[in-house]
Amino acid sequence: MNKVRTQLMLCGGTGCHASGTGDFQTALQQELDRQGLAEEIKIIETGCNGFCAVGPVMLVQPEGIFYQKLKVKDVPHLVEEHFLKGRPVKKLFYIEPGSKETISAMAQIPFFANQMFWVMRNKGIIDPELIDEYIARDGYFGAAKALQEMTPEQIVEEVKISGLRGRGGAGFPTGLKWEFARKSPSEIKYVLCNADEGDPGAFMDRSVLEADPHAVLEGMIIAARAIDARRGVIYARTEYPLAIRRLGIAIKQAREYGLLGEDILGTGFDFDIDIYQGAGAFVCGEETALMRSIEGKRGMPRPRPPFPALQGLWEKPTILNNVETLACIAQIISNGGKWFAGVGTESSKGTKVFALSGDVNNIGLVEVPMGTTLRTIIYDIGGGVPGKKKFKAVQLGGPSGGCVPEQYLDTPVDYEAIAKVGAIMGSGGAIVMDENTCMVDMARFFMDFVQDESCGKCTPCREGTRRLLQLLEKLCQGKGEPGDLKTMEALSNTIKDTALCGLGQT
Repeated sequence: MNKVRTQLMLCGGTGCHASGTGDFQTALQQELDRQGLAEEIKIIETGCNGFCAVGPVMLVQPEGIFYQKLKVKDVPHLVEEHFLKGRPVKKLFYIEPGSKETISAMAQIPFFANQMFWVMRNKGIIDPELIDEYIARDGYFGAAKALQEMTPEQIVEEVKISGLRGRGGAGFPTGLKWEFARKSPSEIKYVLCNADEGDPGAFMDRSVLEADPHAVLEGMIIAARAIDARRGVIYARTEYPLAIRRLGIAIKQAREYGLLGEDILGTGFDFDIDIYQGAGAFVCGEETALMRSIEGKRGMPRPRPPFPALQGLWEKPTILNNVETLACIAQIISNGGKWFAGVGTESSKGTKVFALSGDVNNIGLVEVPMGTTLRTIIYDIGGGVPGKKKFKAVQLGGPSGGCVPEQYLDTPVDYEAIAKVGAIMGSGGAIVMDENTCMVDMARFFMDFVQDESCGKCTPCREGTRRLLQLLEKLCQGKGEPGDLKTMEALSNTIKDTALCGLGQT
């Protein structure tokens, strides 16, 4: 392949595709061909860049110039001025809300400058469909170390030292879950990846899979070695066609390179991964419902114990981690558990990815160290509330979570600290609401979602959420009575104490 002088890292995530990146890429390639620049300048379609609010976006390397809000009509001028004459196009630079100053370098834009990229370290800078680019960024080095230099016990211990907790919502210690499964006696065990991201306003896992699918595969290989599993399954919802396509490409490439299948890296260890497409049921994000769905049964939770680490998929020992959790694993093995534990708070280690959306200027994907305050995320990274309106609350944790009002904006991102103010970390959805938002209507919206997604297996959730929704609709219509609030509180406590799974309990 001829050496190129310039690489155009064009965001090819779902958000940018919805904004027209496909048409822009076609027009740009045609113009480069017309100007005789195709041999010198290469367009590379990356995964999600993270800054969804200003898409489509493109990073020009090696100059580091960041272009945003690109349109087909910009192509001729952009190619003529920048790629022929060497004069970057200022009108396509980023402008911070409330300022007139343009910023050309991506690293200087506050949205990026205030983040710490661990899970998303490869986003926007590699082609997710080329395994060589992942390997060039130290990809599969962690898997090689785990398979060639470490025992299963050492792998589990390193994950325990890291303090990594499940990023899917519950925050259970990952190393402890793996230890339970490792000690469970069985010749057949499974490693599952939960990519069934169902919270309204959540798009973290989808974006990681679109930008860096091999990071998840590598995490699953290490997990499999830790518990001695031979098969893995990624459970992804059908609504994620791009993520599923790129996962499929990544699995095929990993097999071709001997990183999946039989005798991985000549170590005698066998492990392979399949993709299972879910139909989009929210309740299938619950681990036992997800496993029933893979088995071909209706996705409904079952009572625990026994826990999946003892009896999971097909009644065999199983570990289930979400996309973000697995994307942390290779770096923990490569750099050590103490390295990972060196960032964060006493009880919450590493970084956390949030999908920031709603009434905020900089909608997008945000990764920050644990312990970062909600104020920093919403104002320093998110750029604050548009139109000089007042901030009212941020909804965390999806339908299972809660709303954090302004007086608690200095709450740090920490599992326990967020729980104290009435919300949960959840998988990382963060929906910002301004002064015009009606909180009663917001509660009605989420209760409508929960009631609709209830699997109906247990009476408290099936009937209780329906009755709660009826009462909330009554309030929104201005027909509420004083006794309704007491009824709702009593109902909520009953459902919380008696529902079978987290959908009703939270």
